[in-house]
Parts: sequence; structure tokens; C-alpha cells
Amino acid sequence: MRRSLPTLLLAASCAGAFAQSVSFNGSMGDKALLVIDGQTRMLAVGAAAQGVKLLGVNHDEARVEYGGRAVVLRQGSPVNLGGAATAGSGREIVLTAGMGGHFFANGSINGKAARFVVDTGATAVAIGQPDADRLGLDYRRSPPIPMGTANGVVPGYRVMLNSVRIGDVDTFNVQAVVVPAAMEYVLLGNTFLTRFSMNRDSDTLRLEKR
Repeated sequence: MRRSLPTLLLAASCAGAFAQSVSFNGSMGDKALLVIDGQTRMLAVGAAAQGVKLLGVNHDEARVEYGGRAVVLRQGSPVNLGGAATAGSGREIVLTAGMGGHFFANGSINGKAARFVVDTGATAVAIGQPDADRLGLDYRRSPPIPMGTANGVVPGYRVMLNSVRIGDVDTFNVQAVVVPAAMEYVLLGNTFLTRFSMNRDSDTLRLEKR
């Protein structure tokens, strides 16, 4: 049976909507706060988004179904759902405020998973040293630069990130600094944010490529 062109296009667009990564960031009753490809979703048990269906949730973990298999998500630990990565052609990132009113996102740096928080007060993307080592950044060849922190001046290192990806949006050649401390998140500072026009409406933040 032949399918019309609009039907084929719809099928293709739906296939492209399936998630690549997901993490569990908290719960509220029978609802789970999931971050799917960098976008925050509050799902009730039985609901689905981007091919991810919530089966159950408690304080520490959420059970989801994806591609016919069950996956257990531990809080704060992103899971790669096994989809093949494609070149990011998107132009807009949409984030929903999480706990404390901060905007969090899961994504990647140079193709490796990273967890981000938007920080408009940071001059540059800032990466803790343990994350920089995990990401394979060759920061030690850069001359140290003084950085002011709450604990005084510490040496940091400038690096160039080949790519920063959130959802289906790729941003290339992003300047960053590596700080000699562990950080829970990579700070999305202004060397990334100035590539976008920013529009906040209540608990929603939209970043659109300039």
C-alpha cells in the first residue's frame, strides 16, 4: 500500500523526535521530572514524551520504557538511550526552570555527555577539573590564568571546545575555562549564551541561535 508524501514526511519527523538521552531530576507525587535531550518534562505515570514512557517513580529512581525495553533512571545520572547521534541542525533550545529556579540541561561537549546549568553571571563556560579530565580536554598545555572565586584567586586554564550540544542544537568553537575544583554542573556562561538571543517567559527560557 503506497503512502502519500505528507504521511511519509510525518513519519520521518516523528522518528527524528525520539530521545537520545534522558535523566531523572526529581519527583512530585506520581510525577517525575525528566530531562530528555536537554528539555525538562514533568510526566505522570503512564504519560510519554519523545518515545519515553514513565512506568513508575519514587524518591530515588524512575522507571521508563523506551523502544520496548524498561530502563531504570537513578536521580541525577543521565542515561544514553542508544540512539545514533546525528548532526545537530536545530536552532532553538527550550528549557524549563528546575529546582531553585535554575535552568538545567543535559547535553554533550566534544561528543561526550555533560550536565549544564545556565549561568548568565559567568564570563565563560566553566568546567571543573574532574569533568575536564573525563572529557579528555588538553587544558594543561595552556598557560594558567588567575581566576577570582569565593575562596580567593585560583589558577584556571583556557580551552577551546570543538562543540557544545544541547538537544539538537550544536554550537562550535566555544571558549571555556577549566577550574581546579569539582563542580556538579558545567556552567553555561556567556561565551556560549551570547551565540543566542535569550527570552524568558515565567519558568521557560528560550535560546535561539543568532
